[in-house]
This record gives sequence, C-alpha cells and structure tokens, in this order.
Amino acid sequence: MTELLERVSSEQAPFVDGNRATFVYRGDQPPVVVGDFNNWGGWDGEPLEFEPAGSDTWLASLTLPVDAYVEYLFRQGDGISLDPFNSRTMPNGLGGRHNYFHMPAWEDTWLTRNVARVPHGKVTRYELYSDHLIVGGKRTVHLYHPPGDEACPLLIVFDGDDYLRRARLPQILDNLIHERQIRPLAAAFVNHARQARFVEYLCSDAHLAFLVSHVLPLAAEHLNLVDVDAEPGIHGVCGASMGGLMALYGGVRLPEVFGRVLSQSGAFLPDLPAKPALIRELIGRDVGRPVSVYLDVGRFEPLLDSNREMHRLLRDKGYPVTYRELNAGHNYTSWRNDLGAGLVALYGQPEHP
Repeated sequence: MTELLERVSSEQAPFVDGNRATFVYRGDQPPVVVGDFNNWGGWDGEPLEFEPAGSDTWLASLTLPVDAYVEYLFRQGDGISLDPFNSRTMPNGLGGRHNYFHMPAWEDTWLTRNVARVPHGKVTRYELYSDHLIVGGKRTVHLYHPPGDEACPLLIVFDGDDYLRRARLPQILDNLIHERQIRPLAAAFVNHARQARFVEYLCSDAHLAFLVSHVLPLAAEHLNLVDVDAEPGIHGVCGASMGGLMALYGGVRLPEVFGRVLSQSGAFLPDLPAKPALIRELIGRDVGRPVSVYLDVGRFEPLLDSNREMHRLLRDKGYPVTYRELNAGHNYTSWRNDLGAGLVALYGQPEHP
C-alpha cells in the first residue's frame, strides 16, 4: 500500500506496466470507469469496476494492446467526473473534456509539429451563402493554400473547424508536402450545421450540390487548382464518423469530381435511416468505379464491424481501398495520428513524379 501511495503522488494515473493499466480511486464509494475500451459503458460494453485495496483506496485494472490510446471518465450514478489523479485531459468536442492515457508503444505523430524550416501554407476564412442547399443559409469555409504556386488537387474536409484545430491538418499538410511524401494539396475546411450536422452528412445530395456549386468555385477563385476535366476525380473528400459516411457517399456519387476518399471511423451502421444503404447500392451496382478509398477505424469502436463490412464490399467490387484498424476509440487524437498515412495513400508522390 505504501508503494501504491508513493506512485499516486509521483505518477499520473492510470499506472501502466507493460500491457496493463491500473486506475486508482480514493474515497468511500468508488465510481466505475467508462471509456473507449468499453464503449463508454454502453452498446455491449460493461463499466470497469473498482476493487478494494485498503480502507479508502480502490483499484481497477485492465489489459490493453501495447500501442493503445484511450480516453475515459469516471461515472458515479448519473454523474461523470474526471480522474483526480490524471491531469491529462482532451476536449471531447461537446463542450466537456475526457481524461486520456496511452500504452508504452503508442506514439504521437510528428506531423503536427510546427517546424521552423518547413514553409507554411496560408489559411483564409470565407463565408458562403445558400438559401436552399444548406441548413441556416450560411456556412464558414477555411481555405488552405499550400506553399508554392503549383496547380494542385483540392481536399474538401467535413467538420472543418475540428480538422483545422483538433486534427491540425494544415500542419500535417505542410510537413507532408515539405518532405515530398505527398504532392502539393489544397484544402477546403467546411464547417458543419451544428444541430443539423446529422441531416447534412446523412448522404445528402443537397450538401453535395453545395460543395459543387459553392465550395469548388470559391476554391477555384482563390487557389491554383488542377483542372478536374483534365484529371477527372483528382479532388478528394475527408471526414470522420458521420463525415466519414458523407465522404464515401461523395466519392461514389460523384467519382468524376471526388475520386479520392479518406473516411475515418465512417458511420456505416445499417440501422441508420435508409440512406446509408444507398452507398451499398451504388458500390454494388458497378464494379471498380474510379475512386480510391482509405478507411480507418478504432478496434474499440462500435463502428468496427460496419467498417470491416464496408472494406470487404469495396474490395470485392474492385475499388482500390486501403484499410487500417487502430488500437483506439472514436476520437480526434486517433484520427489525427492516422491522417498522414491516409494522405500518402491517396496523394503520395508516386502519383506525381
């Protein structure tokens, strides 16, 4: 017990020893631990319970892959709280914060670093208006202009603010372009519709029309883009969760424009309203549409099985598809860490000698 209390005073919890993580709680009535590793106590996940280790000390342990990244909270009754023995927190995208930790072999990507010798692209904010194609009639778009003046493809990014700030995509693009791992690539970070995000990203043809009629012309006006008529399908779409669903829909719906798809933890759940089935219908109708797809998903996610199914469907229909499973959950740290691999798969320099 003395050793344990010394670790509490000198280390961040949970204590990680090899492939085992041990949480600590001190008090009369312990909470339970919910997080990525048990689907936050929902779906088919069971909360992790503490066991007594002294008069007012409680421990809870679990085994994880050595390269896992995990976000979690304590839950007691209907309330949730942060772990008082872990000061490491991360915004959860809903106005709150999660604790996080990682296992010994996990590494944060170097691609988000601001390196002095690396030329930086320019990010500029614009407002677009449409009375009929987007909820609310107004949408903020940030354009990323890569270093240099070479004509380049455009990557449209759903949940723009999150990819701009939480995923740090401009820094990732700067570093990949500088290291010549990808060809120069511009980006349009398109904000979502807040409460109506689900509607706009649920395989919405109206939202695709907004991209084609408003976002692409804006980008063409301010950026030096490759002519899509000369290189059909050269532009790309990127998103996570519902944005990942919408990214794949954009690719299979308009492959002559969006021939590169980067879908992270795509929400391909069959029990969503009918439209996700349309993706499967479009994929199943033709063999090998000219769309290159990169899929990733966390092994701790309830979306794992549906992403595996989507990978099999794309592969069996002849789509060029790269698929990765990560020892992580549904969060921007995991998506950020895998963005580089996805961009290299879709826009790597072998495509652009």
